[in-house]
Amino acid sequence: MSVKKSFLIVSILSLCSGWLIAQDSLLTSTTRLKQDQLISGESYEIDTIIDGQTYYKKSIKAISAEIPEELLDNEYAAEIDKKWLEELYSTTLFDTIYRDVKGLNYKAVYYPELTTDTLKARLKRLNAKTPFNVEYNPALESVIKMFLKNRHQSFERLMGLSNYYFPMFEREFDNYDIPLEMKYLAIVESALKPRAKSRVGATGLWQFMFATGKQYGLDVSSYVDERSDPIKSTESAAKYLAKLYELFGDWDLALAAYNSGPGNVSKAIRRSGGYQNYWNIRPHLPRETAGYVPAFLATMYIFEYAEEHGFIQHKPEFNYIDTDTIRVKQMITLDQVSEFTGVKIETLQFLNPSYKLDIIPHIEGKNYTLRLPRNIIGAFVNNEDQMYAYAKAEFDKREKPLPQFFEADTKTRYRVKQGDYLGKIARKYGVRVSQIKQWNGLRSNNLKIGQRLTIYPRNGAAIKQTTASNSNSSNLKNYKGKTYTVQKGDSLWSISQKFSGISVENIKDWNGISGTNLKPGMTLKLSKG
Repeated sequence: MSVKKSFLIVSILSLCSGWLIAQDSLLTSTTRLKQDQLISGESYEIDTIIDGQTYYKKSIKAISAEIPEELLDNEYAAEIDKKWLEELYSTTLFDTIYRDVKGLNYKAVYYPELTTDTLKARLKRLNAKTPFNVEYNPALESVIKMFLKNRHQSFERLMGLSNYYFPMFEREFDNYDIPLEMKYLAIVESALKPRAKSRVGATGLWQFMFATGKQYGLDVSSYVDERSDPIKSTESAAKYLAKLYELFGDWDLALAAYNSGPGNVSKAIRRSGGYQNYWNIRPHLPRETAGYVPAFLATMYIFEYAEEHGFIQHKPEFNYIDTDTIRVKQMITLDQVSEFTGVKIETLQFLNPSYKLDIIPHIEGKNYTLRLPRNIIGAFVNNEDQMYAYAKAEFDKREKPLPQFFEADTKTRYRVKQGDYLGKIARKYGVRVSQIKQWNGLRSNNLKIGQRLTIYPRNGAAIKQTTASNSNSSNLKNYKGKTYTVQKGDSLWSISQKFSGISVENIKDWNGISGTNLKPGMTLKLSKG
């Protein structure tokens, strides 16, 4: 992962750090009553006064301070616990980005561009079209204004990413009757980073823990972490959310349970005296969960009213509909796919985030897929036999020379600079991303500025950017065979397809090319001599 990507994750951690207070007594329209709605003989108490109008709620008897001989549990909460134990779910599913919210002070935010009356009207319209309780309160107003004022640029970048991820989220949620607005939860959980990992190991867009991911059928191995697979992890999140809603019958409570575990929510129900509304049990929830629903609602508001607030949505490199998948038939690396197809390694990593080492394994009984841009799919399938033969030949000869790299005196130490990422460094030295990760024991693509990497450059030296010019003229001095002039959009693979009997490896060997970069105007040999 690049330093810039790491910065985005830090940014999203920061943007959820300004709220702790919500209106604890706020009730939904089903429990807040006007005076003319009161039933004779029932016991009521004043809930709140808004704009001079008094609202009432049913009185709930306080628990006696005397301990009875037989301790009676809340039947509703006890039933939830019983079902939950039967499902054998973990009560600590997620460690969310709200860990930094603990202990922070809440302050109102001055943001005159959005008046309170306008916000109330918009929240009312939003509430009418979603099953979540989107009601105005000062705490929600402050969270929204804080996001708008301080995190405008971060949200614009997230909106760009959402154009790729949201269609796949919506499809899976629709299959399980989950409100489509639940897609905004991935913004709060992971900032739409499929390889995001919390300090306790929760991973992926939906931040599954290892055991829970396994329980929901997400494969986690040395090669693959399907918690980072956008579609498979979203399906698992949909199943989990559906189960939470089945338990609680309320989407706000389901969200709270998603964050802190259903056990903490059932305990909050008990401690509140039996209330079953998020805003009423909120004081009894873990501190980070108390801000969870307001953060979700604020994110929903900003995305739904992005145009009104002047957000510019940056278009992603791909839309979901512009990609498709192929089931792999043998082990292959993203590096090899990149060389064969001409698709940048960074693009392949973005489209295939679940492969931890950039290697797609082939295991009996497993169906691992490669996601590619749709315009590459046809050519890949039409030439996949050559692709796999090329990959096998690469594997056969890569493993044997590897010890020689370590014994040679050609290794170099590289210091990571601002803007570096593994693909860029690999191209600089004419090696593969997977090799750099292997030489340095890297388990992910994350790099830190100043980090030292051991690299064994191909041919014993860093590859200079000679491929960026037509500097291979000396190699053509005594050559009398057929040549080809590189055109705009050409790749090694596309050129090999134009000439019968010529492979990518042939072109590289005949022209002394170590990387994959080509520049229009370069002259390539098309035979050995």
